[in-house]
Parts: sequence; C-alpha cells; structure tokens
Amino acid sequence: MAVLRLIFNIAWFVLGGFVMGLAWWLAGILCFISIIGIPFGRACFVIGEMTFWPFGQEQISRRHLTGRDDLGTGVLGMMGNIIWFLLFGIWLAIGHLVHALACFVTIIGIPFGIQHLKLALLSLTPIGQTVVAKA
Repeated sequence: MAVLRLIFNIAWFVLGGFVMGLAWWLAGILCFISIIGIPFGRACFVIGEMTFWPFGQEQISRRHLTGRDDLGTGVLGMMGNIIWFLLFGIWLAIGHLVHALACFVTIIGIPFGIQHLKLALLSLTPIGQTVVAKA
C-alpha cells in the first residue's frame, strides 16, 4: 500500500496538488500578515501540506480525536469558520472544485477528483479540524 500511496501522491503533486498547495500557503502567508490571523495561517500551512500529499492522510474533527472541546471546536471556532469562509474558504473551495471537474474528465483522474472534493469541503470550515495519518 505504501508504494501505491507514493505513486498516487507523486501523480497528484504533478497534476494539480502543487498549485492548490501553493494556494493554501499563500492564504496562510496572507493570514500571518495580521496578528489575529496567525491561527488561521497555521491551519493553512497544515492543510497546505496535506494538499501537497493527500493520500495516506485524512482530516478529522479535533473534538472526535480528543473527546473534548477546545477553542477551535466551540463557538469561537464557529465564528472563525464564518470569517474564514468569507475571506478565503469560498475561493479555495472553488479552486478545488475546478480541479475536481478537470480530474473527473478522465477515468484515471477520478481518485484525484474525489480528493479535491474532500479538500473543497475542508476548505469551507477548517477551524477545529486536524490532519492525521490513515492507519
């Protein structure tokens, strides 16, 4: 399975993962410019890394992972997700959707399109989520 993940990740990186990973990192840099955007920027870099190499990783709610609420999974996290959605989330989701449609054109691109759809959903509300390795 590790070899297959590596092959898929390399193909992903070449066929669109690089572009969307850079888009996530650009959003992270823009968030770091303002002091209050640093938590958003940190999340952008984590998700951007997942966007570069998504196969073998998945996003999960921190509430489900730890079994308790924290700052990002409560009311402040919801407010942060609303702000995120308005400033960056919608644009990153559109980018992932465009890439997904391009991938769905070919049969070989279907797994890549599915990954783009997962990342599009994550880009809408990333606060309170974390990236973990699949077992």
